[in-house]
Amino acid sequence: MAKVTNAFDTYSATADREDLSNIIYNISPMQTPFMSSIGKRNIKNVVFDWQTEVLPTPSAAGQLEGFELSRSTSTATTRVSNVAMISKRDATVTGSQDASDPAGKRSEMAHQLAIMAKALKRDMEEALCQNGAKTTGDATTARVTGGFESWLTSNVSRGSGGSGAGGGAAPVDGTDRDLTEDLLKGVLQTMFGNGAEPSMAICGPHNKQVISTFTGRTQARQMIDANTVEASVSVYSSDFGELKIVPSNRSREASLLLVDPEFAKVSFLRDFKTVDIATIGDAETKMIVVEYGLEVSNEAAHGIVADLNES
Repeated sequence: MAKVTNAFDTYSATADREDLSNIIYNISPMQTPFMSSIGKRNIKNVVFDWQTEVLPTPSAAGQLEGFELSRSTSTATTRVSNVAMISKRDATVTGSQDASDPAGKRSEMAHQLAIMAKALKRDMEEALCQNGAKTTGDATTARVTGGFESWLTSNVSRGSGGSGAGGGAAPVDGTDRDLTEDLLKGVLQTMFGNGAEPSMAICGPHNKQVISTFTGRTQARQMIDANTVEASVSVYSSDFGELKIVPSNRSREASLLLVDPEFAKVSFLRDFKTVDIATIGDAETKMIVVEYGLEVSNEAAHGIVADLNES
């Protein structure tokens, strides 16, 4: 089809105003399921402690009539400690940009700080729920809080060669294997024997899909819309209770974390704080800083199926 002769078009125009949307689209993963589900407490030192204890071994033995008391050994508590680490994000905006009128933002600095706050929460999620070793640090080494995986010893299933000493020491990864329902059932049975009652199973996206193929899923009956294909599992009902299956982009794909949120806490020495950094030129810098650590109140309340294939 021919073009109308001498029709002035957008290709020749030099004064058309730009059309820039006032909506900014961001789909970066922002969920922090582990940190959002566990408790919170305030601490007063970079090294913080808590105590655990266990009941004496059960006994079905009776006592003689008129028995003489044999005094039992007292049960001492076990003192456990972790360290608080410092995490920060910052933003710098020039004076010229601050005076400008950016689309979709009231203030460039406010927008940058909002982004950095979300990024900082993701940093914390990775530090808290992964396998980082407790590092006390010194003048040249940053402190690192012992991550969730570094505490687990009682209710674990690891691949060949895998091991974990607990106490905040980084576990040794073993040979990867496929996640199976039998592996999960085995750890849940061990947890029940230790008195644990997990309510969450946190896993990466690949193993979330694996869980959705467990045998019990194929036997389920449910009423769904004729145009809907239901192929996911959001709750796993075991012999020992129900688990909410929560996919995460911040936990390790190779680990299925079985969590009782009542027995874990984020311990804050310094809660989130925005700090103005001294100006050294025609730019403004602000920093968001937080100092925190992980309390695993009793590691036997949790479990892990480790060393899983990631694809």
